[in-house]
Amino acid sequence: MKKLGLIVNPIAGMGGRVGLKGTDGPEILEKALQLGAKPVSFQRTGETLKALVSLKDSITLFTCPRKMGEDAAIDCGFAPQIIDGVSLSSTTARDTQKAARAMQERGVDILLFAGGDGTARDVYEAIGNSTVVLGIPTGVKVHSAVFALNPLAAGNLCALYLQGKAKKVTEAEVMDINEEDFRRGILSARLYGYLKIPYRSRYVQRLKSGSSPDEKYAQEAIAASVIENMSDTHHYIIGPGTTTRTIMEKLGLDYSLLGIDIVYKKKLVGKDLNEEEILSLIKGKPSMLILTPIGGQGYLLGRGNQQISPEVISCVGKDNIIIVATPNKINSLAGRPLLVDSGDGPTDRLLSGYFRVFTSYRDSVIYRVKH
Repeated sequence: MKKLGLIVNPIAGMGGRVGLKGTDGPEILEKALQLGAKPVSFQRTGETLKALVSLKDSITLFTCPRKMGEDAAIDCGFAPQIIDGVSLSSTTARDTQKAARAMQERGVDILLFAGGDGTARDVYEAIGNSTVVLGIPTGVKVHSAVFALNPLAAGNLCALYLQGKAKKVTEAEVMDINEEDFRRGILSARLYGYLKIPYRSRYVQRLKSGSSPDEKYAQEAIAASVIENMSDTHHYIIGPGTTTRTIMEKLGLDYSLLGIDIVYKKKLVGKDLNEEEILSLIKGKPSMLILTPIGGQGYLLGRGNQQISPEVISCVGKDNIIIVATPNKINSLAGRPLLVDSGDGPTDRLLSGYFRVFTSYRDSVIYRVKH
């Protein structure tokens, strides 16, 4: 019998749609709840486990009580063995670390953990690279390379590994950022170490990389082209990133580098908005959405911009999405597609296909987007 470990961070990702850029710390969690945040880890962990159901009679699943794994496992038809010693009410980094050490002691063949960069950091600090692990992306900030592309990819790769069909193991970076700085628009990532993960390139995400200074000219050319075509009849939702920031700079507007802003008639009408605030400004009005992919990873949705929810996408419409990316950013993908992971299957399928990507002044390429 193969041994599978599962740890779920039940609060991971709750700060996304409400614009809090994370849920580290009890004060931020309380604020997220006050803003109406809903858990996302249970659903996304379930998507992973469903890909493993066919193996449930040949594996022993070890997990944590209640929200930290038991609930999701039982919901998917597993009969898990529950480890002791972690919280049944509020969960902390210490609970994650304690659970990871318990999984290590039980000799799990692979440990699945659902969360974001903070959860990956907790797992690393508890067990280092002594055990093969794989992250289910459920957090707001998911920059580390230890995560699968999406929950389904996590389940499929884990299944292949447990069956001996994916034998390659590699060390992947664990990155994390300071959330307080992040909320102030300052992004400074730190490398904490490496975790061992099963590796097949089609299933795992790459490490996030930033824009280089020599891309400034291309960013300004893109901004000029976008501004030239802006209509006074549309609201423009501006996603995060240095390429989209240049649009705001050329308009002479204040902006939130890591948040969501809205422009109407070339004036700022909303800054650093959450999902509810975005919807209140655009419902029933013609709108455009301007996105730029994350460097190195290629994500358009689902990594740090969860405020742009499936509901927002539905209001905007697929045909009103503008994608901008410098030639360097496109070339760095080496032909790999742009990615969407909105948390909603129908939305991700809707956005799969080919889009025009603006790469310079009046210049563009046709590029594939997949979920």
